[in-house]
Amino acid sequence: MWAIILEQREMIAGLTARIQELEDQLAKNSGNSGKPPSSDGLKKKPAPKSLRAKGKRKTGGQPGHKGHTLEMVHEPDHIEIHRLANCPHCDHNLDEVRALAIDRRQVFDVPPVHMAVTEHQAPVVCCPNCQQHVQAPFPATVKHPVQYGGRIKAQAVYLNSYQLLPIARICDLFEDVYRHRPSDAFVVSATQALHNQLTPALTAIREQIIQADVVHADESGLRVEGKLNWLHVLSTEHLTHYAVHPKRGQIAMRDIGLLANCQGRAIHDALASYFQFDNCPHALCNAHHLRELRFVTEQYHQPWASDMAQLLLDIKTEIAQTTETMTLLPDRLADYEARFDTLLQVGFDANPPPTAPSPRKRGRKKQSPPKNLLDRLHKYKAETLAFMYDFRVPFDNNLAERDLRMIKVKQKVSGTFRTRLGAEMFCDIRSYISTVRKQSLNVLQALSDALLAQPFIPA
Repeated sequence: MWAIILEQREMIAGLTARIQELEDQLAKNSGNSGKPPSSDGLKKKPAPKSLRAKGKRKTGGQPGHKGHTLEMVHEPDHIEIHRLANCPHCDHNLDEVRALAIDRRQVFDVPPVHMAVTEHQAPVVCCPNCQQHVQAPFPATVKHPVQYGGRIKAQAVYLNSYQLLPIARICDLFEDVYRHRPSDAFVVSATQALHNQLTPALTAIREQIIQADVVHADESGLRVEGKLNWLHVLSTEHLTHYAVHPKRGQIAMRDIGLLANCQGRAIHDALASYFQFDNCPHALCNAHHLRELRFVTEQYHQPWASDMAQLLLDIKTEIAQTTETMTLLPDRLADYEARFDTLLQVGFDANPPPTAPSPRKRGRKKQSPPKNLLDRLHKYKAETLAFMYDFRVPFDNNLAERDLRMIKVKQKVSGTFRTRLGAEMFCDIRSYISTVRKQSLNVLQALSDALLAQPFIPA
């Protein structure tokens, strides 16, 4: 009987843990975990609450904001004069009557466009002195009897790699706008031609990311040839580098070769592989911590979690209001550290270590999500509060997540990359485009320059 009771008790404990695990999975959403918003679905339930604090200002333009609206130009491209031939009251002829004033209205529109064809001719002449037939060379960009020009190629790459239009829809757009439909192969060849010119720009991006003071790192799944691969991003406020690799962890990061040589602080989401690189200091994303703390508050009803989230937000607020120094004063640092340690202790008291597993089970003891979070905050206290010690360190890793977002949109549009070469080319071109955008430059012009072997090189 005692054996049966002990066996049932062990079974009940296992089922209780399993039920809690399943309930945790159901309770997770984009507001309290790392799940993307697309996973929330369309069910009729309250939307996840945003972690952003509600602003005190009214919506719309703020005082002092420079508005953007259409304004009349002094020299329009075309002028159309609309005169009355006869007076609407007495039908008197007004052709010779001088105008007292002119009321003006301007319409901004795009003129009808069509594909312009430029023919290059090189006359062949016979030299009267040596009797040899000679002709002038064609421009370096004119290599074939019939070909597309650089501007239309840049537009094709712009639409495919930046606006993420599928190749067939790009051809549809050209047919509707220019009344000329190129082949699908034209878009592919234009992409390849551009990619061949990006080596100097990509080399400069890699070198400058390695030397940056702060680098944001993240990774996300990407399907290539029908298989799960991983997209790795390293970025700064002015630079972006994408790379695709079959692996997610340390092997991929070393093969890419950037993180192992970085000199500045790496901001990431606490994936264990990042901590294998001790050549650079680390900092953790507190947006992830806020979501996990909200999950512990909602699912486990532990007050220490909401207090810890409020503490992190209080530190962030004080930093935003401190402009004279690049770190908080020593007494403020000591106060926040003490509050942090106190809340950790309260959390550990509420989440004691799990009991030792039975001899039949091997491996690490399974812990609850609150205990795992507490262990991380305790072990990586300095990395969690790095933004408090050095204002150059951001509070979160949102920059890398924003850089990943459009690549995920590309996957939603296309489903998968059919070839690895295509995925690698897309990552290189997006690295170039994202860097150009961060430098506040015109993307279409930068693509045109690259096709002329003059890519933008970040300074």
